[in-house]
Amino acid sequence: MSRKKIAFLLSTVLLYSTLAGCGSALGSQGTVSAGITGGTTVSFSADKPGSITMMVDGTLITQENGRDEFEKQWEALTGIDLVIIQPEHDIYYDEVAKVFESGDLPDVVLLSSTYYTSYAAQDMLCDLMPFYSGSELEKKINAAGNSALIDGIKINGRLFGITPTRGNGCVTYIKKAWLDNVGLSVPKNYNEYMNMLKAFTKEDPDGNGINGDTYGVSAAGLINNEAPYVNYLPEFYQDAYPSFYKKDDGSWVDGFTEESMKAALSRMRDAYSQGFMDKDIVDNGTGDCRDKYYENKYGVFTYWAGTWAKTLSGKLVEAGVDGEIVTMPPLQETGQYLERVAPVWCITSKCKNPAGVFKYFLETMNDGGAVEELWTYSPVSDNYSKNHIDHLLAVVPLENDPGAGSITKEQAAALKLFNENSRMADLPYSTDAYSLYNDELMSLKKELIKKVVVDGEDIEAAYAEFKGANGDYMSQAIVDSLNAE
Repeated sequence: MSRKKIAFLLSTVLLYSTLAGCGSALGSQGTVSAGITGGTTVSFSADKPGSITMMVDGTLITQENGRDEFEKQWEALTGIDLVIIQPEHDIYYDEVAKVFESGDLPDVVLLSSTYYTSYAAQDMLCDLMPFYSGSELEKKINAAGNSALIDGIKINGRLFGITPTRGNGCVTYIKKAWLDNVGLSVPKNYNEYMNMLKAFTKEDPDGNGINGDTYGVSAAGLINNEAPYVNYLPEFYQDAYPSFYKKDDGSWVDGFTEESMKAALSRMRDAYSQGFMDKDIVDNGTGDCRDKYYENKYGVFTYWAGTWAKTLSGKLVEAGVDGEIVTMPPLQETGQYLERVAPVWCITSKCKNPAGVFKYFLETMNDGGAVEELWTYSPVSDNYSKNHIDHLLAVVPLENDPGAGSITKEQAAALKLFNENSRMADLPYSTDAYSLYNDELMSLKKELIKKVVVDGEDIEAAYAEFKGANGDYMSQAIVDSLNAE
């Protein structure tokens, strides 16, 4: 019997022993204690659901990689039928939008910050504060020192979801062999960064004897689809931000309308016109970028800190490419990387038993024990391959993490660098104006960015078109609504 199966069986026995001893078993009914303003505590009945339907992206182990075994083990641990809806990762939010438009909603759904705030404003998500406040989950998160992560996703004091991990963010990885082949060290400022991209594009960094058959950098778009938007190309954005953020005085502004954004566009256009960027950058998905990186087509890839440092290195080696990568601290002009607001697990307004789903789905996902371990590690691998929760980022750490010894020096270094050189991105709550205009506004912004960077359009002319399409009006309406709250 494999080590993983033995661990699973032991975990199952320990879970049920613990639950039987404390009297809060995953039986037919439990209670959720909620703290109410004024010190009163109310206990909600939490009937055990017969089944739970969830919608999740590719951050959960996929069917071809062992999802059926995950489902089987989750059902064994909880005694609940789990129905999994898992669209392809790159089209996940297209499918989410279709589901919410149809009104045929699952019980729980994983949402990025943009969709989280939007659907909360449309009353399509359940307010979890009555269940979370005073719950065992709140106590565990507080004990782990992570209460600020939950506070960061509250909207006007209400909580519409739970995140099992901190948001994390992206750091810039550079192929060490490429640096060595062109005789350069890790850049410290933007000029050095551009010199590196030039060398990676014009010279022979991959050592195949051919100059100019590679390029410097790629990314999944010139702007990401969710906050913090700039995390795949931080060296070009620097102090610019293409969406809404809070100034030091507490007021909201749209960074896209500021001069710093025009400077960022100029930097990106310059790099693209010289061939330093992937010519297909606008159409790339993250999978495209990873594949091209493994194929040794480019040398600089800004991607997630922590576990991905190990994965990228390993995949390069599998592809027959030197796997040594170095993690670049933020450039002097960039200052800090941005930590995203983590994707949030939400109970939808169509859920017939939100108290039960909170207790038996969200609380168990963050139990620090057997169920969380199942969400953390692949159930079909003996080498602690990652499942949905990154053990380095868990909001409630595993009490006995079986994969603690698997952390590589690359993972540890990348995560340490990010944590010491990052700040949390702001989460605009969804006002009526935000809900009404932001999708159209973001489409206009993406169109403008493409026109300037890829098509080479004059920046001022592009902004004039943006204004003519009511971009300025929609932007100001959202800013006014955020500042009126």
